Amino acid sequence: MGFEKGDAKKGAGLFKTRCAQCHSCEEGKNMVGPSLHGLFGRHTGQVEGYSYSSANKQKGIEWNNETLFEYLENPKKYIPGTKMAFAGLKKPKDRNDLITFLQEETK
Repeated sequence: MGFEKGDAKKGAGLFKTRCAQCHSCEEGKNMVGPSLHGLFGRHTGQVEGYSYSSANKQKGIEWNNETLFEYLENPKKYIPGTKMAFAGLKKPKDRNDLITFLQEETK
């Protein structure tokens, strides 16, 4: 099973409670984690001015619905050596909702 369109409103709530303490969707606003502005179509480790782990820089994948769906389940398994401390979203519905929200908010 892969990505399916979710509920952006529920995704906004998940972003606020699970992501916003470390990530912004604003262009150029890096926090503990990199800005997510322009996320879709970008490759790992590419935000200007953010200090990534070498694991993230070397992963070399493009962020899209499917790669985010897999990554957000268990970031440390998908990119061993990442410095992102987030444990992941185990429920596919939660990942779908969050990705659907991010599709709009990161443009």
